Amino acid sequence: MEVYLPIAQVSINIFVIFFLSAIVGLLSGLFGVGGGFLMTPFLIFMGIPPAYAVPNEANNILATSVSGSLTHWFKNTLDYKMGFMIVIGGVIGTLAGILIFTYFKEIGKINLVISLAYMYVLAIIGTLMLIEGVGEIERSRKKIIVKKKLHQHYWIHGLPLRMRFKKSKLYESAFTPIILGFIVGIIAAIMGVGGAFLLVPAMIYIIGMPTKLVPGTSLFVTIFITAIVTVLHALNYQSIDLVLVMILILGSILGVQIGQKIGQRLESSQLKTLLAILLLAVGIAMAYDTFFKNSETKFSGTQFIKTDLNGFSNFILNLSNDFPIVYGGFSIILAITLGVMAAFLRKLLSDYKKKKLEVKQ
Repeated sequence: MEVYLPIAQVSINIFVIFFLSAIVGLLSGLFGVGGGFLMTPFLIFMGIPPAYAVPNEANNILATSVSGSLTHWFKNTLDYKMGFMIVIGGVIGTLAGILIFTYFKEIGKINLVISLAYMYVLAIIGTLMLIEGVGEIERSRKKIIVKKKLHQHYWIHGLPLRMRFKKSKLYESAFTPIILGFIVGIIAAIMGVGGAFLLVPAMIYIIGMPTKLVPGTSLFVTIFITAIVTVLHALNYQSIDLVLVMILILGSILGVQIGQKIGQRLESSQLKTLLAILLLAVGIAMAYDTFFKNSETKFSGTQFIKTDLNGFSNFILNLSNDFPIVYGGFSIILAITLGVMAAFLRKLLSDYKKKKLEVKQ
């Protein structure tokens, strides 16, 4: 079933996009990171120009992050103080990222920059994670126990403005999470990701946070970063397409719930290795698409202006062009509302199952 996206000016198959977003959502729930590093390339491969794929996937990540962080809030596995420090850096980084995005868009190189960013970032992170994951599996197989220090101290921890984070039981410079947030903010603005695939390992290995607090805090940070990315893209480029966003959100939320259930049955080292292979595979695919694929057939779809739009599509197009701030705000509200509904629905189902088990016992 073909659907025309009035903002991106591309026709897509609604069922294929929904299926892909559900698969990516499943993988996100399975690995505990946002799915932007997967879904954005998939959108590009399916014919949606990178300049539109980036902000729409950021809007989608906002919804899944709201849903996931609320679940962690119910479980009390979230460090707000650490999260807000990262958000401060994230806001500054996002603004810097938008400036970089604008510069390359104006000189007509933004599609290449996005592709190169995915290729290099995924290749580097994927390789490092693969080496560590394989090493952990090998040590586990040989039953080798490696004693590790409680916290590794780097130069960044010695910066001024030391602060106590009671929830994470840490005492270190506030600049550590702020600098981390700044880097993630730049990446989120350019690549259309929440940055969790960078944020999660950095929170564990650089900041030194307890593992149980990392996923919830990471999702909490992602809410603010992706919300800012969404608004700025809607305001500056009018590139948020609500038709695409709704399909992505519904598929992702469904997939995340399934993925989180499956992920509980796998060991962390296995998950880490699988995620590393996935990152490398996407990076290789982006490299092929950028350097080796025939430029004439790079996109499976073609941008074209359709004049006979239905009432809903006309409304979206006019609202985006005439009231970009309102449109961006509405995109955020839509994502947050669907995310909250998904979180509470999951909690209700979980409470119902617990009561049912108690009655049986």
